[in-house]
Parts: sequence; C-alpha cells; structure tokens
Amino acid sequence: MTSDGKLVKAQKRVIQRLEEERIEQERVDDIVLLLQNLFEREEATTKVILDCLYDIGSVNLINKKVPFQALRGMLKSIAQMSKPAFRTVALYWFKKNCPKLITDWLYSQVTF
Repeated sequence: MTSDGKLVKAQKRVIQRLEEERIEQERVDDIVLLLQNLFEREEATTKVILDCLYDIGSVNLINKKVPFQALRGMLKSIAQMSKPAFRTVALYWFKKNCPKLITDWLYSQVTF
C-alpha cells in the first residue's frame, strides 16, 4: 500500500471520528433539553423534592452545628419559616443548573 493510500485511510478515520463526536454532542444536547422539559412539566414534583431535601438538610445541619438542645428547637422553627424563600431560590438554581449537571454525570457513566 502506498503512502497516499495510508493517508486517505487515516483521513477517513479522522472524518468518521469527527462525525461520531458531532453525533455524540447532539445526543448530549438532546438529553439536556429533555431534562429541562421534564423539570418544567414536573415543577410540582421538583418542588416536593427540594422541600424534602431542605427538611432533611436543615435538621441535620442544626443538629450537627448547634450543641444546645434548647436552641435547636428555635432554629428548626426559623428554618421552617425560611423554607418558601429557599424553595424560590433553589427552584431557580435547580432549573438553571441541574439538567447540565445530571447530563454530565450520566455522560461520565457511559464514557470510559
């Protein structure tokens, strides 16, 4: 085989790999769009998930960081009052960042 033939085969492999990478990126972009759509349609579910995470996280944080039992009860009630503000900020952050974060994590699971 001549060097021209090897060069042509190498170019074909490069072109094929570039095409595969383009298709792969399109599929990743599709996943991001699907997750964004899912979170928009299932906003109530997203809110419930965030509420559950807030309840668990706030109680665990207070129990871990506050040594006085009497103070814990007061802080837990304050944490419950701040839940609507948390939900608003968390929902905005979640919709903006989570589709890409989840997609990146899923992609890392299928690449080796």
